[in-house]
Amino acid sequence: MPSVNAYVGVGANLGNAQETVQRAILQLADLPRTRLKEQSSLFRTSPIDAGGDDYVNAVVCIATQLDAQELLMQLQSIENDFGRERPYVNAPRTLDLDILLYDTRQIKTDTLIVPHPRLTERAFVLIPLLQIDPTISIPGKGAAHQFVPGVAGQSISRIAG
Repeated sequence: MPSVNAYVGVGANLGNAQETVQRAILQLADLPRTRLKEQSSLFRTSPIDAGGDDYVNAVVCIATQLDAQELLMQLQSIENDFGRERPYVNAPRTLDLDILLYDTRQIKTDTLIVPHPRLTERAFVLIPLLQIDPTISIPGKGAAHQFVPGVAGQSISRIAG
């Protein structure tokens, strides 16, 4: 299988979230048949529809030969390695890894929806995604930059470094 570009959202808000996000990005670079192409800056964001500490978020672009379902399984394995629990919807997270885009494909299965269904509604993934590729298009929705006004009220700030 030829490589495809996949964009993965990385976030954490429990423990040392900044260190967790940085370590998780290194693990993404070590996935089988995958290489890290680009990563955004780290961003601090307030939780949406939840309580808890601020999140540290980033987006990475990987070139992978894993199919989307294999990639999802690998991401869930990394989350588990970091102690991810899912006690309730929008619970605080030691690590959250989401497939945002998988090439230009639209995927809808019982376990995976791509493009990520809230990608265009969340500054914490939209802004880092646009930092990597300002001209990126969301399959079935159009240019990603057109959705920025809709997230303008969400708190997001780049972490220096």
